[in-house]
Amino acid sequence: MAGWADSGAGCQNGLMAEGQGRGGGARRVDASMSLLADLFAGDALDSGYAAAARARPNKTGTMRRRRGVGLAGVSAMLALTGLLAAVAGLQVRRHEPAAVKERHRLIAEIRDRTATSDALERRLAAVRKETERARAAALARSAAGRRARQNLARAADAAAATERTGPGLTVTVDDAPSGATAEGGDGTDGANGTADSGLVYDQDLQILVNGLWGAGATAIAVNGRRLTSTTAIRAAGDAILVDYRPLSPPYEVTALGGDRLRDAFDRSAAGEHFRTLEDQFGIRVDEHEARATLLPAAAPPRLRYAREETRR
Repeated sequence: MAGWADSGAGCQNGLMAEGQGRGGGARRVDASMSLLADLFAGDALDSGYAAAARARPNKTGTMRRRRGVGLAGVSAMLALTGLLAAVAGLQVRRHEPAAVKERHRLIAEIRDRTATSDALERRLAAVRKETERARAAALARSAAGRRARQNLARAADAAAATERTGPGLTVTVDDAPSGATAEGGDGTDGANGTADSGLVYDQDLQILVNGLWGAGATAIAVNGRRLTSTTAIRAAGDAILVDYRPLSPPYEVTALGGDRLRDAFDRSAAGEHFRTLEDQFGIRVDEHEARATLLPAAAPPRLRYAREETRR
């Protein structure tokens, strides 16, 4: 308020000076307008405030220096992170050839062991046939032996321990072709955003096998491996295991069950499931009927316990 009072006094003095004329050391008429001139000039700070501002330390400069130190620290951290990432990448590349070589060695060993196991299974099947012929000849010598042979034949058929022939249906399923996309057109599954929706999973084979059983199949084999009541279809990584043996696509599921098996399967929920997989995800499904289909015998089950029957 004191500033405004001074300006008002100056204004009155200026008017009086204008009335008196130009002489006598009078002030200029616009001297009282210094406050407005200061406002328009952008320098409206009172002289006392200006002096206090000049005497105050320069905090702006201090803040700039602090900001400079902070930016320098962040830059150093980013540079260190980039250096660590580069070193890690070099280490991975350095050890990559050894890892690839070890992977190839393991794959070759798995293939060799699988081939050895398959050869042993073929030898076991030949020995089993010889044993069956010798047992049948021994049991045929008496009436009790013939009845025992009939009972053994029924039990072996129920346990899938003998070969089966008859009209059958083969359903072949395979992964979607490379580059095939889902219905959305972007190569991803709309539900979970994954790009592997065109693969056949162990759950799909389970649905297929159960659907064939439900349609009336009497015997089923997957890629030539006969299924039993204890056979499991599972997944281990990217591989599908049937009876603990890895299989590779395409997957051929062969079932015996008569002429109506295909129609019953197509009308089932399993048939609808695979039509959906084929339409939306590009999974290849093919059905083929044959008048005479041979299914091999399953591997014999392991004997877990036994007891001797006492005759009364």
